[in-house]
Amino acid sequence: MIDDPDHALLERYLRGDAHAFRDLVVRYQRPVYNAAFGVLRHADDARDVAQTVFLRVAERAGEFDGKHRVFSWIYRIAVNESLNVLRRSGREEALGEEDDLPDEARIDPQRHAEDGERARRVHEAMTRLPVADRTVLTLRHFAELSYAQIAAVLELDEKTVKSRLYEARQRLKALLPDL
Repeated sequence: MIDDPDHALLERYLRGDAHAFRDLVVRYQRPVYNAAFGVLRHADDARDVAQTVFLRVAERAGEFDGKHRVFSWIYRIAVNESLNVLRRSGREEALGEEDDLPDEARIDPQRHAEDGERARRVHEAMTRLPVADRTVLTLRHFAELSYAQIAAVLELDEKTVKSRLYEARQRLKALLPDL
């Protein structure tokens, strides 16, 4: 088993400690939401995915393979559930409107003003990228996962992750030539 403090929380949950599961939710709720939003580009869908992810984690905790890190397992569930939402809604390709920004971005005018035109343009460009590109860019730049962590989440070789990130960045750069 990998030395992973989250694995200890999962083990405690399996032995009946509800506080341990709550600690996992508190630790990963925001990152799971951010990962889902990065793929879906829709705040309500991202919130729904985050709830579903933790239901799945609770239901499948006994199936967790201790050879991997808990966060990789949780992120994998989040990415898969996000992709399922896209498939079910028929929005697998270009998505989003500015109205789909998370509530926090609309409520905090200072933050919104600081991000300004650049954030709007990046958001718009991200919505025009294929789902696979949005996913890998989101995990790297918004969820701030390492290449190894992304490889674990997406069940890919680390070299493949680097290659996909490079290609996704090139496509994003082509959509933002003067940025």
